[in-house]
Amino acid sequence: MLLSATPPPGPRPAQEVRLYEEAARHRGLTPPRTHPLASITWLGPAASNPALAYRVGGDRAHLAESRRWIEAAVRLPHWGKAHMPDHDLDAGWLLHHLSLTYRWIGEDLPDGVRALLRYKLLLQGRRMYEFAVASEGGWWSSSYWQNHNWICYAGLATAGYVLGKEEWTGRAKDNLGTVLDLMPEDGSHAEGVVYWRYGVPFLAIQLDLLQEAEGIDWWDRGGFLSRTFRYRLHQTVPGFARNVDHGDCHDRRSGHSAGLYYRLAAQYGIPEAQWMGDLASGELLWKEASESGVRPGILPEAYLEYLWYDPSVPAARPTGTRAFFPDLGLLAARTGWDDDATLVSFKASPGGGHKAWETSAKHRAERGWETLNQGHHHPDSGSFVLVSQGEFLAVDEGYSNRKRAAHHNLLLVDGQGYADEDRYHVYQDIPFERQARQRDVLLDDDCGWAHATAEIAAMYDPELGVRRLDRTLVFTPSGRLVLLDLAEADTEREWTFLLQTDRPTEPQPDGTRLIRSGAAVARLGQFAPHDASVTSDVTEVEANPTSSTPELRLTRTLHTLRSTTARSVSGLFLTTITPGASGPGEHAACVEGHGVAFDGETVLLSPVARRIRTADVVADAAAVLLGDGDSAPYVVAATRLRLNSRVLLDVAEPYTGKVG
Repeated sequence: MLLSATPPPGPRPAQEVRLYEEAARHRGLTPPRTHPLASITWLGPAASNPALAYRVGGDRAHLAESRRWIEAAVRLPHWGKAHMPDHDLDAGWLLHHLSLTYRWIGEDLPDGVRALLRYKLLLQGRRMYEFAVASEGGWWSSSYWQNHNWICYAGLATAGYVLGKEEWTGRAKDNLGTVLDLMPEDGSHAEGVVYWRYGVPFLAIQLDLLQEAEGIDWWDRGGFLSRTFRYRLHQTVPGFARNVDHGDCHDRRSGHSAGLYYRLAAQYGIPEAQWMGDLASGELLWKEASESGVRPGILPEAYLEYLWYDPSVPAARPTGTRAFFPDLGLLAARTGWDDDATLVSFKASPGGGHKAWETSAKHRAERGWETLNQGHHHPDSGSFVLVSQGEFLAVDEGYSNRKRAAHHNLLLVDGQGYADEDRYHVYQDIPFERQARQRDVLLDDDCGWAHATAEIAAMYDPELGVRRLDRTLVFTPSGRLVLLDLAEADTEREWTFLLQTDRPTEPQPDGTRLIRSGAAVARLGQFAPHDASVTSDVTEVEANPTSSTPELRLTRTLHTLRSTTARSVSGLFLTTITPGASGPGEHAACVEGHGVAFDGETVLLSPVARRIRTADVVADAAAVLLGDGDSAPYVVAATRLRLNSRVLLDVAEPYTGKVG
């Protein structure tokens, strides 16, 4: 598709309009005569989109426009200025786009321009190739799980195929095979949604090139590409315009890639991806383009939308409301997809996810290579994001350079977050055993319940002596949230529960706190501890999101609620967050275990002892989840359940799911 500029058969009027609009978008700009201080990635698509528009429609105004940007790019002695000139993202982007431009319209360029462009591509490709060879085992050359690797190698591969440089394409192909084999099979991405949309399209680009140039179909190799749309889908906020911002996210509106949606839809027959592509390139396009902090952004993808859109794929609005991605320990659950629906996203895993963590440790031990460069992964295991009524209610910090657990909805021990944090690469050189994980996962679209327990004790400084820090999160069918935090240490510690919001929480006469964001509200209730000290303060987070533009700064203001216990060897927080006008629920009387009762929903928890005893329930289980009188109960890790004197479950092996 890409090399030959040949899309799937069928009409594509909307994509053609998009292509022509993008081809003309820069006509009022004067190309730079010297290298700007900022990134020049945008110069590539400024040339390639009009080149494809000329190829499609024959209008020589598009040819002239492409030539303007070709000449601007080739006269720059280096691609990239502030960070790693010729060897990083600027060079990767330009190699890809200008190589395609050369392939598409080279014969229609004046001889001198064509020769200069070819020379420049050969020069920049050689520089990129030599750097990749020389830095193997260090930076992006073998950082298999992140966007710099994918973009730079895709640029090298594009230039190699266009210029006939088998040495370049061979190296890029070997790297691609390794990446596909090592990416998580569940389709998740530890860098977060924004870097998913920035980097993953280049994996699809290289697969497209490989299939067209060499006849090699690796689209199903490893399983990541076939499942990654599901990951992106379930990190979409109700209403579809915004995204959950786990990991480094410049903002909450930089997550869509219509071109990639279309390619995944075409390759794997995913109607929801086709629908999302139509939405992102239509109704959401200009809002995302204007508010996104990622450059060059969604508009330059017009060439991918045109070439990757397959009109034969049906489009269908998403319906599934629950998903779990075991590699990243990511649970996502929602009450629906409409604007006012409620969504929670809850995660816990080792740095980069389980597969990257374990494989990179082998690379380090066996080769002496550092392959896990996860600067965009945060110390956020056990944290969650909550969205309801069209607003973010429990929020993430987004992008940061000095990453800290205190910027997330987590817990502090004696005021301290995770060990070795407060830096960019928070997982670099830390012990292999310092891993978080999820256990006891329940989710089912039919039942509406979602449950998981995050084990995060290993993430704290060993000197704190934290033996246990387990966070259990339950999302009810109506969208209520129940959190149970159980902590133990060798000596007395001060335990602090954190909640991050966009506005200060407001104390209420009944002891609850009101969370307000825009027109959305939720009620925070804390049933334990009874003697906590509660404060609220401001947390400022500042970051430079790109080394290629060192003067750029992002600042986010968080309002941090802190609930701190007296010193004790154990800590327990039982918390509810109820979106809308409903109350926080009532503390359920438990002889053993912990519980909260709402109107029509009851949550009973015992994630460690696994013994729940109330007036009506006798269970050996991590959780018993009860709806109204007519609905069947759900259990987590249960061997026995007696409800209202009736034995409903009695098994030898722990069972999770519906009972009856």
